[in-house]
Amino acid sequence: MLLASALLALTSAGTAGARDASAPPTAPPRPPNIVFILLDDVRYDDMVDHPFVDLPNLKRLATEGASFRRFFTSAPLCSPSRAVFMTGQYPFHNGIVDNGERAERSHQLVTFPKLLHDAGYHTGFFGKWHMGHEDDSPRPGFDRWVSFVGQGVYFDPTLNVDGVVAGVKGYMTDILTAHAVSFIKAAPADTPFLAFIAQKAAHPEIYPNQVRSFPPAPGDEGAFVHDSIPHGVSWRAPLTGKPALQRPVDANDPRSPQGGLPDQYVRDRLRMLLAVDRGIGAVITALEAKGVLDETVFIVTSDQGFFYGEFGLAQERRLAYEPSTHIPLIVRYPGVVKPGVTPNALASNVDIAPTMLELGGATIPASMDGRSLLRALRHDTTEIRDELLIEYYSDTEFPRLKGMGYKAVRTDRYKYIRYDELTGMDELYDLQADPHELRNLLPDNAPAGVRDELSARLDRLLKRPVAPQPRR
Repeated sequence: MLLASALLALTSAGTAGARDASAPPTAPPRPPNIVFILLDDVRYDDMVDHPFVDLPNLKRLATEGASFRRFFTSAPLCSPSRAVFMTGQYPFHNGIVDNGERAERSHQLVTFPKLLHDAGYHTGFFGKWHMGHEDDSPRPGFDRWVSFVGQGVYFDPTLNVDGVVAGVKGYMTDILTAHAVSFIKAAPADTPFLAFIAQKAAHPEIYPNQVRSFPPAPGDEGAFVHDSIPHGVSWRAPLTGKPALQRPVDANDPRSPQGGLPDQYVRDRLRMLLAVDRGIGAVITALEAKGVLDETVFIVTSDQGFFYGEFGLAQERRLAYEPSTHIPLIVRYPGVVKPGVTPNALASNVDIAPTMLELGGATIPASMDGRSLLRALRHDTTEIRDELLIEYYSDTEFPRLKGMGYKAVRTDRYKYIRYDELTGMDELYDLQADPHELRNLLPDNAPAGVRDELSARLDRLLKRPVAPQPRR
């Protein structure tokens, strides 16, 4: 059984002075269960302080736990972001750099679920794996496996359940929730469990000829019909200072309509979150019925954000701007996380794997780029890092993003985007003075030395040596 050193320290710190020296030593507390819900394309302001979307179960988690204000993805694209979450490594380290066929590599990844499994956790994966388009076979480290090929479909999907492929009737969000709830109910009482629920929502449904839709669950189609979609100051903002986006664009691609994502699609995406929230409620109910809710770390986050028309962008994600990289992170764990805190620590999804391992009492490999967020969860003013890396490797999915692969560094104040293939098109933003990234300070308006300093910091992040990974 695991030795949950982090939790033991928390417990012993408050009781050491009062303990009877003659009393026999007590057993270390059992490591917590973990429920990890990873959503798809859900941006920070979809779930946090939205003006009309009511998600009562998510709100309960945030009220009774922590909601991070500055949590970002280091790879705003499905496969790379998922690999970052799982491995605690940036894409250039873990090898999952795009949405290409990465099945073979994904079977080799040293993931935090695998390490927790090796340390004694009972583990289950439910949902979108996506690192490998045609390979939905079980990955190492999971006792229970429910997944599907590629992006899957929302209605009546075909699932791979522990290696057996069969069709299922229903709506994907509800189906994955039901599998996870069954896993939780059946989990052994003497072993901590990890339920990793990777919902398809709110990724677009994919049809031939690049057509996309965002189908809500049956019964949710009429939600928010009288509500107006909020538009921030960067919505359809001029592309002044963004030469990479000023290049000619073929607007015939239905995924990249002129002016960005139409409000009707935004509304449908928000409707999809209602089923997600009901699923969160079903998991909470299952944990309460089992008597383990307060012994469970409950996490909700997303792989990346989405553009709703900021700078005229729609389904492109990928880029380093805030709507694409700023994502929610909500963590409930009584006794460690104070209720209602909103940590301001700068953090990235690369920090999740070491956090999960520390909470589970497992060793954090030296090969991980991330840092545990446990200190920030205990004290909402704690600083974790002063910079994070964001990576995108050019692909051919969206013509308007051709050649726009980049490496970017984000600090407390600045964001510097250095394009790999485009000359003279780099971007630098002062996020304190310009949080909506409207004014590129390059080439002539950056404070003296700032670009050079950020470029050097970026180089240091990219040159960090890859430590040997533990053998599986």
